[in-house]
Amino acid sequence: MSFTDPIGDMITRIRNAQMRLKKDVIVPASRLRKTVLEALLQEGYIKGIEEVGETPRERSFVVQLKYVKSRPVIREIRRISKPSVHFYRKARENKPVANGLGSLILSTSAGVLSDSKARALGIGGKVLLYVS
Repeated sequence: MSFTDPIGDMITRIRNAQMRLKKDVIVPASRLRKTVLEALLQEGYIKGIEEVGETPRERSFVVQLKYVKSRPVIREIRRISKPSVHFYRKARENKPVANGLGSLILSTSAGVLSDSKARALGIGGKVLLYVS
């Protein structure tokens, strides 16, 4: 099955699993998904990532979701740049999101980073996700 928006599919799976208070969710594996999940892990929005499957066709990630007092840590997750429309943010436009309570996931020349790390490095990039 081919996806036109693999990142959109991944965040929809995460959102749906959190609505059902699932402990984890299975996401098909790709390098881009892995880097986005690692950025979410570093920012503390998910507990962990485990890669399962032996052959490239069977590979997938088991994403362990994070909850505090039976409420998901990720209150809102949205896709910003879509396959049809791309949004870019310059380094000087990179300001804290939701007064520092949320974050953007950017695709930069240094890889996929959160907005705080991109701000520290002084680089901009394509905005992939908004998470709070």
